[in-house]
Amino acid sequence: MTNHLLHSTLIPGKEIAITGSKSETNRLLLLQALYPFLHLENTSNSDDSDVMMQALQKLRVENQDELVIDVHHAGTAMRFLTAFFAIQEGKKVLLTGSSRMKERPIQILVEALQQLGADITYAEQNGFPPLKISGKKVSQDKVSLPAHVSSQYISALLLIAPSLERGIELTLEGEITSIPYIQMTLALLQQIGVTSSFEGNQIRVYPMMAPPNESASMSITVESDWSSASYWYSIIALSDVGAEVTLSSYRPNSLQGDQVLISLYEKLGVATTFLPHFRLRLTKVSPPTTSHFEAHLIGAPDIAQTIAVTCLGLGISCTLTGLHTLKIKETDRLVALQQEISKLGGQIQTTADTLHLESSTHLIPNVAIATYQDHRMAMAFAPLALRVPIHIENAEVVSKSYPTFWSDLAQVGISGKMSENKS
Repeated sequence: MTNHLLHSTLIPGKEIAITGSKSETNRLLLLQALYPFLHLENTSNSDDSDVMMQALQKLRVENQDELVIDVHHAGTAMRFLTAFFAIQEGKKVLLTGSSRMKERPIQILVEALQQLGADITYAEQNGFPPLKISGKKVSQDKVSLPAHVSSQYISALLLIAPSLERGIELTLEGEITSIPYIQMTLALLQQIGVTSSFEGNQIRVYPMMAPPNESASMSITVESDWSSASYWYSIIALSDVGAEVTLSSYRPNSLQGDQVLISLYEKLGVATTFLPHFRLRLTKVSPPTTSHFEAHLIGAPDIAQTIAVTCLGLGISCTLTGLHTLKIKETDRLVALQQEISKLGGQIQTTADTLHLESSTHLIPNVAIATYQDHRMAMAFAPLALRVPIHIENAEVVSKSYPTFWSDLAQVGISGKMSENKS
């Protein structure tokens, strides 16, 4: 479906309830499968989290010689479930996904798990899904892997560590990528009673010594997703001074690295106010305070697309660095950004880990934005409807992380008309 978004004006005074963080939810779902005493509230309603829930439920209820688990486009589920199924003694799993998932490398995680003693082989191409996993008791506790890789590889190992006999001592070699996501994983482990340390390039997670019994439940409320909030920051930045929207539910002491949005969008004229009952108010207080925006996003790469498009809409230049993990996402996001921004008349250059956008005073209207089966491409470009009419192809892809995105936009006056994609 294509969503044809018309040039819009924001309706004031609206409050939007945003689903729980996909990053927190998927970590907690895996921990809940290991420790059933956990009770989760405000979990994400995203496709990725639904895939995680279905996979874990399938393991519990089906007694086949070999389970086939299809995670479709869900990269987080692929990484986390690889580690989880590796320690499910006596269980055989074929873990597969979409054609794009079969192009996304996973060798570094597989080799790390093999260092611990896991039994994992490749069903098709070496280094890529699908994977044949024979769950077994893992006896080793020392493992190392390159530090620059996706933090999901690291978190996958940390999440299973408390259930191993000796935990895990993980050595990261080189400069660490996405430290906030690693810290999120360790903080969630701490919430459920797991001890860990993170010093320099070494992380130690100790075994869960005495987990509560199943009747002594622990309730954890998932914070709403800061990545989803990024699109609202963009909407307010592209609106007139005085525009505002209220979001829920957010905490000032967030575990999510994307909370850096607060300081980044302050430079683009957006003020953030925390209100009672975990509500967050975004207000456009001024034009951008800079004509050239710069940010190093090694700890929050998922907001790069949003920021680039915001700067395009505001007519200011930007330079974003620390983006190397964007090349192995749902699509090569740097290439996709370059292609779609160029359609709109923007001048953009990218390298393997950087993006530079020149300032522009004119946007070409009625451009059809290709989304490349990438939810963040659809949502990052949608706020441009505040400046020019725009068409978002395969608009339904937002269900991967934010299923109510289009209806939430309609609440504030950014509405469109859906039509079938032309073949």
